[in-house]
Amino acid sequence: MIFDIKPLGFQWQTYDPFLFCAYHHDQFPRGNGSFGPATSLVGRNLGMDFEIRDGFRMYHGKAVPGFPAHPHRGFETITIVQQGLVDHADSLGAAGRYGDGDVQWLTAGKGIQHSEMFPLVDEHNANPLLLFQLWLNLPAKSKMAPPHFLMYWNADLPRVHEQDQHGRKIQIEITAGNYCGTNALPPPPHSWASDASNEVAAWVIDIDPDAQWQLPAASSGLNRTLYFFEGSDAGFDGKTVKVMHSLRLQSDRALLIHNGEKHARLLMLQGRPINEPVAQHGPFVMNTHEELVQTFNDYQRDQFGGWPWPRADQVHGHRQRFARYSDGSETEPPQV
Repeated sequence: MIFDIKPLGFQWQTYDPFLFCAYHHDQFPRGNGSFGPATSLVGRNLGMDFEIRDGFRMYHGKAVPGFPAHPHRGFETITIVQQGLVDHADSLGAAGRYGDGDVQWLTAGKGIQHSEMFPLVDEHNANPLLLFQLWLNLPAKSKMAPPHFLMYWNADLPRVHEQDQHGRKIQIEITAGNYCGTNALPPPPHSWASDASNEVAAWVIDIDPDAQWQLPAASSGLNRTLYFFEGSDAGFDGKTVKVMHSLRLQSDRALLIHNGEKHARLLMLQGRPINEPVAQHGPFVMNTHEELVQTFNDYQRDQFGGWPWPRADQVHGHRQRFARYSDGSETEPPQV
């Protein structure tokens, strides 16, 4: 059963336990040698540039697009980068460059500062970016958990490949949850997703033109939403829906999808509601107003560990993809 269908913009409406999903789709031009765009930025509201102009936005960046150092407390970010690169740096000393299918999962917990910049490393060709950033809430018992930084490399992500009766292909990429016996990589230890009974799921689904596929039923009482972000149109239990719409679904009912004439891509989010009060102010998500006041006081006192990097919009030069953890250990994508 489809409860409702809504058009999609930059920030996609989500439902408990998710707080929202930011959809970044930018056609950045070639780089200027300093990881910014090789084009004029005149007329942009730099530092607060969220209007698509010439195919891209600078967001809070003034020279490099992205989000310079800012704090978080009380929730998690899951950043699914389908195309392009992201440079991460944080107040615990962790850093990374990831993208082209990689996923970063960051538990802010009791507090962290981090930056997320989109370095335009190619100085000869365009630097397109496509990513989703999910905000996943933490329950009260985990709001003050230690921050946790986790990288999933593209080659390690579980994917299920299926075909319909005519041989048309379907792929399910599993960032979180379980699809027909295939489990996601382990989530952070204090995440709402770490308890399998919460049935938290985040899947990116690719469907060939004219293919049919059935989204299987899950348990009752979950919040479940499909975001149709690429393609033309598709039938969902016989109802035709155009691209760039979301569908809120009944979680314990299967859904038959019959794709249209173009390759389709969808994001599926699902989870058992936390069902606790949400008190949010910008990057702080707590349960009460009093906890928000305490969060502001804590941040003013110690900036959640300060900022150990030379610039607020930290980029990592011409390094290949990597992840460096707060203990100094590093990983790189596996060779394939």
